[in-house]
Amino acid sequence: MKIIVLKLIIIFYFLVNTLHAKSEYFDEGVVLYNKQKFKEAQFKFEQEIVFNPKSELSYLYLSKIFNKLDKKDLEEQNLNTVMLLNPKNEEAIYNLAKLKLASSDYKKSKELNNRLGSLCSKFCNKNSKLKIEIENLSRK
Repeated sequence: MKIIVLKLIIIFYFLVNTLHAKSEYFDEGVVLYNKQKFKEAQFKFEQEIVFNPKSELSYLYLSKIFNKLDKKDLEEQNLNTVMLLNPKNEEAIYNLAKLKLASSDYKKSKELNNRLGSLCSKFCNKNSKLKIEIENLSRK
């Protein structure tokens, strides 16, 4: 009985340390991102994803990094992943709508903006501005 309890304590100890390490990768990535050290931040967010494949915020930050590095395909991939993990992530929907608008996909941009409008709480103001922008550009 003592052996089983000892094994459980050891397993619990390593599990807690592993979980702690995962959050450190994300936190370090945010710090590096804020310092505009995008390549280093990218590595930290990718490390976080290795340990936590459902890290919605890591994918969101990766999309922001790829936006800064002008890698639109990778930005879109990560935004789509965020939306798979959380279909109500307003920032991902907004950023993807902007990305689609920039690539002249007015239909998809409008669809995403309508979706954002139906659930917005933080991005309502940006939603309205984007709606006007889509309408103006789609008329040309």
